[in-house]
Amino acid sequence: MERNNLKKSWSLLPDKMQIAIIKKDIKSIAVNKKVIITLIVMPLAMTIIVPSSFLLPVLLSPEGSQDLSQLLELINLTETVNLQYALINLVLNYILPLFFILIPIMTSSVMSTSSFVGEKEKNTLETLLYCPLPLNDIFNAKILASLILGMAVSFFSFIIMLAVNGTIIYLLTEIIIIPNVNWLIVMFLVSPAASLISISLIVRSSAKAQTSEESSITSLFLVLPVILLAVAQFSGIMMMSAEIFLLLGAVMAVIAFLMYRNLFGIFKYETLLR
Repeated sequence: MERNNLKKSWSLLPDKMQIAIIKKDIKSIAVNKKVIITLIVMPLAMTIIVPSSFLLPVLLSPEGSQDLSQLLELINLTETVNLQYALINLVLNYILPLFFILIPIMTSSVMSTSSFVGEKEKNTLETLLYCPLPLNDIFNAKILASLILGMAVSFFSFIIMLAVNGTIIYLLTEIIIIPNVNWLIVMFLVSPAASLISISLIVRSSAKAQTSEESSITSLFLVLPVILLAVAQFSGIMMMSAEIFLLLGAVMAVIAFLMYRNLFGIFKYETLLR
């Protein structure tokens, strides 16, 4: 019996009562104006404003300009025939995918912090624990709610990014950019793994945290390595090929699974109600 309960706790397939908890958590986020603004502004800034600040100077500069040549030398693209296309490809297919590791990390962190520590702050945790579900199943549902929202924001941001930046590029250059295989690996492997790792860290810290600020600080440790990867790519130190993205995704997926599976040992009534 105990072994069956453990297997159920590790499952990502919710039952009807868990679905009700997922809906409740997502609805609680939907009515929180501060959180909604964060979830809208942050992804839009990272998928429209930041890439536009890279792309517009490149698209509006004459191809033989000195500034463009210096930038190409910096990132070792001087041998490319179509220099504008090379820079557009670099930004959209190599640098921007890293932002879609940051977006689910930040989004899931906001959601999981609100979901877990928010219950303590609103004094609703004790009521939730009276729910006729095992404690692990309750928290499994809350983890799924954070993961679903994080990935939903990521895919929505991807569509907006592709539409806006693709339109700008086509209008200025008549070049149609097609996302390469890096995006497939990032959106379906790396991003979900990053999101689950972030949620696991937040959940682990939320068992002792009393405020959202205490819990959310944990996810900042995941942001720094991604920023360093973006800097390394743009400086030409290391290019994230499909093979590297796949290896990164596989490692992160294993870490995410192990962290998720080991979470449930910390869920004890006496710890949560302190």
